[in-house]
Amino acid sequence: MSLTPRPPGTPPDSRPDRPAAAGQEVARAPDAVRRVGLLLTLVLGSLSALAPLSMDMYLPSLPRVTAALHTSDAMVQLSLTACLVGLALGQLVAGPLSDALGRRRPLLVGLALYTLSTACCAAAGDVRLLIACRVVQGLSGAAGIVIARAVVRDLFSGLAAARFAATLMLVSGSAPLLAPVLGGQVLRFTTWRGVFVVLTVLGAVMLAGTALLVRETLPPGQRRRGGLPDTLRTMRELLSDRLFSAYLLIVAFGFGALFAFISGSPYVVQEVYHGSPQRFSLLFALVEAGLVGMSQLTARLLLGRFGSHRIQLAGAAVLTLSGAALVFMTASHRGGLAGLTAGLFAMAAGLGTVSPPSSALALQRAPHAAGTASALLGTVQFLTGALAPALVGLGGHDSALPMAVVILGMALAALASFVLLARPWRPAPDPLRG
Repeated sequence: MSLTPRPPGTPPDSRPDRPAAAGQEVARAPDAVRRVGLLLTLVLGSLSALAPLSMDMYLPSLPRVTAALHTSDAMVQLSLTACLVGLALGQLVAGPLSDALGRRRPLLVGLALYTLSTACCAAAGDVRLLIACRVVQGLSGAAGIVIARAVVRDLFSGLAAARFAATLMLVSGSAPLLAPVLGGQVLRFTTWRGVFVVLTVLGAVMLAGTALLVRETLPPGQRRRGGLPDTLRTMRELLSDRLFSAYLLIVAFGFGALFAFISGSPYVVQEVYHGSPQRFSLLFALVEAGLVGMSQLTARLLLGRFGSHRIQLAGAAVLTLSGAALVFMTASHRGGLAGLTAGLFAMAAGLGTVSPPSSALALQRAPHAAGTASALLGTVQFLTGALAPALVGLGGHDSALPMAVVILGMALAALASFVLLARPWRPAPDPLRG
């Protein structure tokens, strides 16, 4: 797959007029995208889906892991937090490395380590070893997420980047949508270890596919050579950018609400509402469908017609209102599982509204350090996501209320961060407005 980004000094929306030098691994982007656009989307979507898949397929088995390893619910939930922390910190390594070494080499190393660490999870004999293996699994799986976003920024900008990112979410979102269903079916025939065996096979397939299909998208002339000091300086500059921080925080806190659902719902559905693993997997798939479906609607119909800040503000409001409805229903014991499902679907739809414009606008503000910007986006997202299961766990699993309270808290933080930093009432140029 030969794709080339902009050469040094070329404006973001322009493309080179002359072909790449002989022997160079990249070709001009427009022709390449037309030839392999579908393949590019599938590969990048699969890469960004592999690490979330590692969490979502595992969810129906959480109660069984607790029993099999003779441990507590809190310790097993810590294995989920460990993976999230690994995903967060791994992006801080993989993103800057991909800016310095190119996209391909860090990606291949990350996939190889992911496959090995997932096999270790399947063989873990106690919960502490499982937690350690899950940290490494997250660290290595982070490469697919951060590098996929950086490749999109190599190739696209503005509205095109937002729409391609939404298409990527359609592909990557299909795996988490099906993952709990698949995980629930795997548990019908084997133990929780079988879930990690399936993930090991998927990791090996992705490693082989990436080695065969993915070429370099960041030529040597565009790579950053400053090392750690340059990386830290770039991160400091990005975080001091008020708008970048606004876009980062609204996505991060929005995903914190999502991870509160991810960590709490297996226990809520199966222990509070006495549903089966299969019923949980169907509820999870419905909520994921709200996230993916709304992201597509936002990218295809809303962006380019309405201001980006108006869309983000509306999505954050829906996120907050759905959190408030969930708290009301769970505190008053009204609505039952159907009401809970409706509130969670609305929460996911709100997140699907804010994510495409926020992610694209954040990367738009870092045209020369897409890997580092992508790393910051992912790191803060997953650190916030790692905090959510711990907060849900503090409230116990005898009620759905702790999950609902954390969702509302994260939603309020997203709304407040966006309003205070982006200041959407002020007119400003909108690079996503067609």
